[in-house]
Amino acid sequence: MNSRANQLKAFDRLLTIMDELREGCPWDKKQTMETLRHLTIEETYELGDAILDNDLDEVKKELGDVLLHIVFYAKIGSETNNFDIADVCNSICEKLISRHPHIYGDVKVDNEDDVKRNWENLKLKEGKKSVLEGVPKSLPALVKANRIQEKVAGVGFDWEAPHQVWEKVEEELNEFKTEVESGNKSAIESEFGDVLFSMVNYARFLNINPENALERTNKKFSKRFQYLESKAKNLNKPLKEMTLAEMDVFWEEAKRLPKE
Repeated sequence: MNSRANQLKAFDRLLTIMDELREGCPWDKKQTMETLRHLTIEETYELGDAILDNDLDEVKKELGDVLLHIVFYAKIGSETNNFDIADVCNSICEKLISRHPHIYGDVKVDNEDDVKRNWENLKLKEGKKSVLEGVPKSLPALVKANRIQEKVAGVGFDWEAPHQVWEKVEEELNEFKTEVESGNKSAIESEFGDVLFSMVNYARFLNINPENALERTNKKFSKRFQYLESKAKNLNKPLKEMTLAEMDVFWEEAKRLPKE
């Protein structure tokens, strides 16, 4: 691993390159925070993919891409005299110090849950009107549901035991089934949302990240389906011409393939 001096030297090198690109590259000169926004979101998802794949070399590369975007935004901020990279770093440092009184003050905590509760209470003391203010509006719904539940749990609005949450899941499933039988599409959609929300909450009690769990299932399903496609291609037979029974043979083979 690099020494702290080498780490700082590498960061300074990145800042210098950013200055040079902003001054000399036609594409970099044109960029604004708004034009970079969608690219930043894309880079963040690519980082997430690399983490789920446990591809540490790719994680390193994607972290570099995300870091470039942070430096880029700070460079643009410095050009309008609003903030620079030092302000960005000092801002997060001050936040971390104020939000960790158990490290930088005299507050005592016994576990991770105490830390989370302190974090949310401190944010309210800082002037936030709701603990939910910190949940971005543009988050995907599944991620947002998880964050909402984490936030409210941080101030004590939570179930006491997993079995209570599972009972809520069963209750929501029954209500969903009732609405399916009634045929009211609007009510069905509403109850389905309640089922998903309660399942996300149950996942939290099991220490499962629902977004990661679903994405792993997406990847698993895609891998098995692509195996099925390759077998159909080898037989020179389009999938649409295969029976479900024929496809199921290859699907079961795919399930027995070694996990990567």
